[in-house]
Amino acid sequence: MIQVQNIRKEFELSKKQQKENNTNDKVALAVEDVSFTCQPGRIFSLLGPNGAGKTTTLRMLAGILKPTQGNIVINHFDIQKETNKAKRDIGFLTGSTGLYERLTANEIIAYFAKLYGVKDEDFKQRKEHLYTLLGMHDFQDKRIGRLSTGMKQKVSIARTMIHDPDVVIFDEPTSGLDVITAENIIKLISDCKTQGKTVIFSSHIMSEVDLLCDDLAIIHKGKIIHSSTMQEFRDQMKTDNLTAEFIHIINENN
Repeated sequence: MIQVQNIRKEFELSKKQQKENNTNDKVALAVEDVSFTCQPGRIFSLLGPNGAGKTTTLRMLAGILKPTQGNIVINHFDIQKETNKAKRDIGFLTGSTGLYERLTANEIIAYFAKLYGVKDEDFKQRKEHLYTLLGMHDFQDKRIGRLSTGMKQKVSIARTMIHDPDVVIFDEPTSGLDVITAENIIKLISDCKTQGKTVIFSSHIMSEVDLLCDDLAIIHKGKIIHSSTMQEFRDQMKTDNLTAEFIHIINENN
């Protein structure tokens, strides 16, 4: 479970950044008073336009950024007070792969398995499952620096899932992937739900949201402007499709 209560995130601005943004403010407010809950066995979608505070929020959930205010609890662990315990339960796929280019795909996956203390027998089984699902066998021994964007994304997904986390955070999981692999990722996310994992994901592809989502929140200008179940969202729609409704809600809050 993920419990988010009144989180706020401010970033300090350098003098150069103040000048570039034509402001005298010493801080920039990225997220303000954001609260929501993600339940096990359900898929929660956090939606928002670029610059809305979506990725900042997800990075706070993963323990990469520290909230200026507010609380985040992952499986009963306060991520600020019990960071290591909380992080053991999290798999986080970010839009920036951050992979060490001199290592091979196999070396990256093995390193993260050891980092999380995955047993050898579990590692072999999970690795084979993920490599088959993602089609990674052909480039498993190639260095990351020689891989395409899509291949790197596959390695990132395998790295995210190798320790079988209870809480999975996907930030644009199908970005840069071919259609077949993207479909496999959709299946992986759906399987996470079946296994009772807590899943939160963001996507600009509304067909993915429509297919997978149980609950959703829309963030805009750092604030949650809509929160509901997916069924409630459909029932309250004032437009003909999900994309149009998303744009309508954003425009109403400009």
